[in-house]
Amino acid sequence: MAHEHHHHGHDHGHAHHGHAHAVPPASWDRAFAWGIGLNIGYVVAEGLAGLWWGSVALLADAGHNLSDVLGLAVAWGGAALARTPPSKRFTYGLKGSTILAALFNALILLVALGAIALEAGQRFAEHPPVPGLQVSLVAGAGIVVNGVTAWLFAGGRGGDVNIRGAYLHMLADAMVSAGVVAAGVVIWASGWGWIDPLVSLVIVAIIFIQTWALLRETVEMAVAAVPRGIDYDAVQMALRTLPGVAKVHDLHIWPMSTTEPVLTAHLVMPDGHPGDAFLAEARGMLHDRFGIGHATLQVERGDQSGAEAACAGC
Repeated sequence: MAHEHHHHGHDHGHAHHGHAHAVPPASWDRAFAWGIGLNIGYVVAEGLAGLWWGSVALLADAGHNLSDVLGLAVAWGGAALARTPPSKRFTYGLKGSTILAALFNALILLVALGAIALEAGQRFAEHPPVPGLQVSLVAGAGIVVNGVTAWLFAGGRGGDVNIRGAYLHMLADAMVSAGVVAAGVVIWASGWGWIDPLVSLVIVAIIFIQTWALLRETVEMAVAAVPRGIDYDAVQMALRTLPGVAKVHDLHIWPMSTTEPVLTAHLVMPDGHPGDAFLAEARGMLHDRFGIGHATLQVERGDQSGAEAACAGC
């Protein structure tokens, strides 16, 4: 009975949650394909230009763009794996792949930032002459490439941390490119070669702050923290104030994927089981008020010699 009930709740979540709160992952395939294609082309062009002119800012920008190609591919892979149907071994499918992808993305960014900072530090000691105007022109193209790619993901950044990771990467790249353009103009006007690595370090600091926030959120998801945007106390009170509920215990809320929260709870109802219609309405309330599409509720009479007492230490 409990097994059947669980699947009823699970299916109910599928029926509603995908329409109201999660953008269907397949709709992002075209954005990922365009983003990866544009960035690969630009990485090749910018890397060659950086080697030709000896600009650490251009090479740093190209290296970061390369990390973003990998990041976009990881995010796309996570979204694609999340569409895998449930099996007897993976009863939620592979929806958690989006959490792993977002976490991996944040780590890729941190490694790339470290490499850029190291290279820039070395260039402070010895900064060869850099043709500033040419550097500005190449980096100017990067503002367009990265700006367009960021725009492709802008619509999903609020509801899906995996899409937000992709969006942040591209927005950060557009900022990097803008900084390189500014450095190139200053070098061209003044001949100050040290501006080139300095700009790289400033950009690293800005992106690090954004990446750290992304890393914190994805680590929280990986260890099954209550998703940000869901108030645990408010959910508990909403369940507690349902008619006939005397007490709520063992309330757990965790992310199944970057867009889909899961809830389980025990409801103590002294008057007995209220029927399937009550459970359906309760799950509907959780979906509509809190965006929780997968809820499993266990009803108990409150007999202390029963399950609640056995689970007191849970």
